[in-house]
Amino acid sequence: MATPLKTAQGTWRIQIEVRGQRDSGTFPTKREAVEWAAVRTTEMRAMATGQAGTVKTVADALKEYAEKVSPTKKGELKEQVRLRAFLGQAGFPARVRLADLTPLHLVEWRDSRLKVTSRGTVLRDMVLLSHVLETARREWRWLPSNPMQDVRKPAEPDHRERIITGLEVRKMLRALGWSAGPVRSVGHAVGNAFLLALQTGCRAGEICGIQWSDVGDGFFVVDGKTGKRDVPAVPATLRTIERMRGYDDDFVFGLKTQSLDAMFRKYRERAGLSGFTFHDARHTAATRLAQRLHVLDLCKMFGWTNTTRALVYYNPKATDIGKRITAAAPTRSPR
Repeated sequence: MATPLKTAQGTWRIQIEVRGQRDSGTFPTKREAVEWAAVRTTEMRAMATGQAGTVKTVADALKEYAEKVSPTKKGELKEQVRLRAFLGQAGFPARVRLADLTPLHLVEWRDSRLKVTSRGTVLRDMVLLSHVLETARREWRWLPSNPMQDVRKPAEPDHRERIITGLEVRKMLRALGWSAGPVRSVGHAVGNAFLLALQTGCRAGEICGIQWSDVGDGFFVVDGKTGKRDVPAVPATLRTIERMRGYDDDFVFGLKTQSLDAMFRKYRERAGLSGFTFHDARHTAATRLAQRLHVLDLCKMFGWTNTTRALVYYNPKATDIGKRITAAAPTRSPR
């Protein structure tokens, strides 16, 4: 067993070596240093012999993933919040060693979550946890198989089909104090962001991330889930953007995503409206633009890599489709 050495600062530093691998730590007391060394030595021996799962827990896997994998993603902060939230969920097997983790642990957690939250939320959590376990299996060699592979996932949630009506748009803009003039308030900026979402189908995060350097002649660039893409800007869209001149030096709308969402909900209630979110502006834009654009152009504009995504966002009423069929039908002369 390695011996702790007292440092000039009064702390205790200890170094250990297991099969050529070294590690060290500094602690306030000698006892803490000795205890850490004992635990860490056992852990390193297990990892050196391919038995990491006997000492690593599910909570350890979440922590490792948050530190090493999440920072490589655009949604790093949100994902780390989700990873921490697992630890407080009823039935979550946080302290179970990976070597002992079975599909039954995950089934019990899934069923417990389904009692208190939606299928969609549970499904997203299962996908994230599965990726954590798969990374632990493939890259860290902490477990021989991913038990989530044998757990049935909940059915996909029903897709939202909420279209924001013209009347609702007008009421929202009125509540936000929007006008066609220069921006004089945060509410006015939110109104312009809302209009851009209705005009282009851009997500809230994409809109908040647009910088003035991203605005070109007839287009602007957004950084979305599938990477950067050019979004066409017709005259009405460019007018919405130009109204933001002078509000922020770097970012067009000068808003954070969280602030945009909170302000939108606040003014929606103030307008006496309910039942739709800012993201429903994307559904509304897709439904309107699908009547004018080829499906491939629509996918390119919205950043979809699969044309089936258009079916999720394109939500026309059956009566509207019927009217277009009637309008397109050739006129037949009576016999």
